[in-house]
Amino acid sequence: MRLKSYFDDQTISVHLRENSFVTCKKGVPGKWNLVALNQKLNREEIKEIAQDIMDQTEHLDKSFLEIERECSSIVQLGEFRIVISRPPFSDGWEVTAVKPVAKLGLNDYQLTPELKERLTERVEGILIAGAPGEGKTTLARALAEHYNAAEKIVKTIESPRDLLLSDEITQYSLTYGGRDEIHDVLLLSRPDHTIFDEIRSTKDFKLFSDLRLAGIGMVGVLHATKPIDTIQRFLGRVELGILPQIVDTVVFVKGGKIHKVLGLQIKVKVPSGMVEADLARPVVEVRDFFDNKLEYEIYSYGDQTAVIPVEKEIKVDKNLIRQRVIDRLKKYTSSLEIEVVSGKKVIAYVPGAVMSKIIGKQGKEIERIEKELLLNIDLRELKEQRGGQRIEFSVEVRNNIIFSLAENYADKKIDIYSGEEYLVTTRSSKKGVVKINPESEVGQKVCLAVKKGLVGLLVR
Repeated sequence: MRLKSYFDDQTISVHLRENSFVTCKKGVPGKWNLVALNQKLNREEIKEIAQDIMDQTEHLDKSFLEIERECSSIVQLGEFRIVISRPPFSDGWEVTAVKPVAKLGLNDYQLTPELKERLTERVEGILIAGAPGEGKTTLARALAEHYNAAEKIVKTIESPRDLLLSDEITQYSLTYGGRDEIHDVLLLSRPDHTIFDEIRSTKDFKLFSDLRLAGIGMVGVLHATKPIDTIQRFLGRVELGILPQIVDTVVFVKGGKIHKVLGLQIKVKVPSGMVEADLARPVVEVRDFFDNKLEYEIYSYGDQTAVIPVEKEIKVDKNLIRQRVIDRLKKYTSSLEIEVVSGKKVIAYVPGAVMSKIIGKQGKEIERIEKELLLNIDLRELKEQRGGQRIEFSVEVRNNIIFSLAENYADKKIDIYSGEEYLVTTRSSKKGVVKINPESEVGQKVCLAVKKGLVGLLVR
């Protein structure tokens, strides 16, 4: 076959176009160069090559005329995937032939034990994604052969059938069989694993989803320029609540290597960035497979489905935030306990008698305080938080009133009393030390309780 003369061991694809020089892509997936040969073909020569291809298809094993239209043909000729286009669909005769140059086994990818187990032992809903020519099909082929070697029943859905697989693996053609026929055949034959190569249309996504929900282990291959784009292509085509049941792992391939792996799971929670508890809803979390870092959240927001990147959590100085709130609210009461939830929200425990003063008429006072501090303040009654276990301590008064506690009381909430009278709640340091400023209003009360021998500490 004349077409084969343009290929060598380094050639990925050959592009023939009438009245143009022959060009070849040489290299490996993700790293190739376009090389022009010193040969120009006219229309008659291109037509001869195209006819030769069609003639060979009738005689060679594993060769199929996958799609035949008036002005285009798609042929799988052994290991070559060939596209032929003719006028008026194209402005001239053209033949494009692609041949896989890398045939890798799963061990060639140097998978971590956790990822290898995920791809081989718990095959549920896996997507292999990447840009064209980056090595998606090569990985899919390696997985199919691994499953077959592990004595699993493996089928494929392809159009065209260009996965070069062992004879034990049945390859179904979407072009000849259609989705309904493939759906029925696979549900009745119940293979262990099915490789769905090149998921494109909404019908393809629906077929993948139906087979996965029927309990068949599915591995899908589709084009995407970013890992998250792979998941977004399912949105609107399947219900958000069942998305993690259909797809729970995304493997993004770049330059022939596994570049990124994402895992999906669903939880009922308040989305990141929101603070009110009544905003809780089902949220699909998209996490990095290796370090479990949350990268995206997907949830319904009104009539829309939002895909929100989770910003890197900024480390906040909780002691500074706590002190800012205390300084702002101490004019209302000296009995305060501040719990810092995040850099944007705090819970302020205050006596019930002063809550109305802090809230103000129609909530205007607390609204003004929140705008001033750039915080969301949740007011709660202080008495609900009292109680705890009385603990031993030593105390000395210097520039500060310093309480030294046992190591097991480090970083704990500590209530300070004068006899039975509650004074204040604070938090011990990582070394088990509590410091009170004796010049503050509450500090003066604590200092007096120390001098009278009435001071007591309770731990929450």
